[in-house]
Amino acid sequence: MISPARGIAVTPHRLATESARDVLREGGNAIEAMIAAATTIAVVYPHMNALGGDGFWLIAEPGQPPRCIDACGGAAVLASRSWYADQDIRDRLPTRGPLAVLTMAGTVSGWQLAAEAAAQAGGKLPLSRLLRDAEHHARTGIAVSDSLAGAFRARLSELRPQPGFAEHFMPGGEAPLTGALLCQPRLADTLAQLVRAGLDDFYRGDLARRMSLALERAGSPLRQADFATHRAQWRTPLVLEHSLGHIYNTPPPTQGLLSLLVLGQLDRAGLAGLFDNPADFIHCVVEATRQAFVIRDRYLTDPVRMRVDAQSLLSAECLDMLADNINIDRAGGWVNSAAGDTVWLGVSDGEGRTVSFIQSLYHEFGSGVVAGDTGVLWQNRGVSFSLAAGAVNALEPCRKPFHTLNPPLAQLNDGRTVAYGSMGGDGQPQFQAAVLLRHLLLGDSVQDAVAAPRWLLGRTWGSASDTLKLEARFPPEVFDLLAARGHKVEAMADFDEGAGHAGLIVRHPDGRLEGASDPRSDGSVEIVGQDAA
Repeated sequence: MISPARGIAVTPHRLATESARDVLREGGNAIEAMIAAATTIAVVYPHMNALGGDGFWLIAEPGQPPRCIDACGGAAVLASRSWYADQDIRDRLPTRGPLAVLTMAGTVSGWQLAAEAAAQAGGKLPLSRLLRDAEHHARTGIAVSDSLAGAFRARLSELRPQPGFAEHFMPGGEAPLTGALLCQPRLADTLAQLVRAGLDDFYRGDLARRMSLALERAGSPLRQADFATHRAQWRTPLVLEHSLGHIYNTPPPTQGLLSLLVLGQLDRAGLAGLFDNPADFIHCVVEATRQAFVIRDRYLTDPVRMRVDAQSLLSAECLDMLADNINIDRAGGWVNSAAGDTVWLGVSDGEGRTVSFIQSLYHEFGSGVVAGDTGVLWQNRGVSFSLAAGAVNALEPCRKPFHTLNPPLAQLNDGRTVAYGSMGGDGQPQFQAAVLLRHLLLGDSVQDAVAAPRWLLGRTWGSASDTLKLEARFPPEVFDLLAARGHKVEAMADFDEGAGHAGLIVRHPDGRLEGASDPRSDGSVEIVGQDAA
C-alpha cells in the first residue's frame, strides 16, 4: 500500500496493527502507536511474545540521530553455575519449566521508557488508552490463529506440566484449536493493574511482589530484588555506512551486528547480476551469514563483557576482509545455530517519526511458566547462556543473555527511511537482507519483496535442523545448483513460517508512506490518511 498519509503500521497480527492504526487516528505519535501495538500483540500472539519477555526499540525522529531502547533483563542474582549444579544441572540449562525462568523480563520496562519518550515528543494519550485494546482482547477473548494453534499442538507435551500453563491457556483441559475463543482474564486484570498503578508496578510494586513470590515457589532463581533493580536503558545503535545510506541496528547483547555484517559484506561483494540467478544470490547471502555467525560466536555477549568494540567490527577493513573470504563457488563449513520466536512491528507517523520494534519469549511460549495468578507467561531467554566455564556467554549472576532479536532501520541517501524486520532466530539477518535488497536493489514492490520466497541457513522457531532450507516456490534448479556447491538443502512449504514473519515500511521524502505485511503471518498493514479524524 502507498499513500500520502498521517501514519502507517505493520505487524504480524491484524489486531495489533489495528491498535496502532487507531492510536494514530486519534493523534497519537508513532511511539504511542507502537506501545499500543506491542501490548496488544503480547496478548494475541502468546506463543511468540508476552509481558514476561524482552524487547528492543529503534526510534528515528526528525532532526535527531536514531536511538535505541535495550529492554533486556539480566540473569537473577542467584543464577550461577554453582546454583544450577546444586540443582544437579551441570551440562545444559533446561528450556522449559521454573529452572528456565532465570532472567528478568524486560519488555514492560521498554514500554515504560518509550512512554516517557512519547510524552517528550508531544504525545498526550494516557496509558489507559494505550493499553485499552490489550486488556479488552485479554478479557473478552481472541480467535486462535492457525499459527497459535499449531504451536500449541507442536509443544503441548512440554508445556502442559509447567506451572500455570494449563490453567491459563487450557481451562477446559484441551489446547485451543484454530478459531476457538481464548480468554485470558488474569492477564486482563494484570493489564488493568498496570494502568492503575503504572508500568513500574511490574518491577517495584504489588505486581512485582506477587510474580516474584510465585516464581520463587515454583523453583525459579528469580527474587523480588531482581525485579527491583531492573531498568530499561537508552543505547546508541550500531551503524553501517552502506553505499545506499546509513543502516542502523541494536548493539549487543543483540545480533544486530550480524545483520549489519551481512549487508556490509554484500555491499562490497557486489550483487550486480546475481538477482538474475537466485542460486547465486542465495549462496552469496548464506556465505556472508556464515562469516557473521563466526563473529557472533567469538564475540557477542553482554555489552559490559564485550572484548571488542562492536562498532569496530563494522569498519571498512573488517568488512573488506570478510567480503574477500566469500567463495562464490563453494559452501563454507557448519556453524552453530540458535532457534527462537519473535514478533517484529513497524510504525511511522506523519511527523516523520519511525519506530522499528521487536519483542520475544525466545522459544515458543518461552519457559511455559505462568507467574502465579497474574497471567504473565515468562521467557526462557536464559537458555542462551552456557554452563561451561570461560564460554563467551557463560552464565553469571546479573549478566544479560545473548539475543537473536534485532530491529533494523535504514536512512538512505535519497531521503527515504526504511523500517523492516522479521522474527526467526538465525533467520533474522538473512530474512532482513532478502527483503531489503529485493526492494532497494532488485526493484521489487514492498509487498513483492516481503512475499517472495525466502531461505534459512540454521534454525528458527519450530526448526531443529541446521540445513539450508528453501521455500518450495524456488524452481528445482535452484535446489540443484545450491546442492552442487556443497549446501545441504532441504525444502520447506511454499509459504512457511520457518521463513519468518517479515514486514517493511518505507517513508519517502515527500511524506508518502508504503508498507507490506507477510502472508506467512496473521498480520496486516494499515495506513491512516490525511483526512483521518
